[in-house]
Amino acid sequence: MKGGVYLDAEAPNLVRHCYALVCAQRGKRERFPESVVEVVPSPEDALARQDPAQGVHAAELVGPSRSSEGFRLYYLVRWLS
Repeated sequence: MKGGVYLDAEAPNLVRHCYALVCAQRGKRERFPESVVEVVPSPEDALARQDPAQGVHAAELVGPSRSSEGFRLYYLVRWLS
């Protein structure tokens, strides 16, 4: 379990690990709506495209998962930089 999200080995396409660019301030926040997440193919791609001065950070995430309010959320595993 990560951040209240259970990973199901029987359904790996529902919630998965991914690398992404997150357009948000880094801080204590551990989940992000899909509107601020851009999934990329590799950690190298995320690191190459990040722009911390503009608030775009490379991260490893788990998601998307549907919240109780109906939003699709990604949960932070770790910041890549």
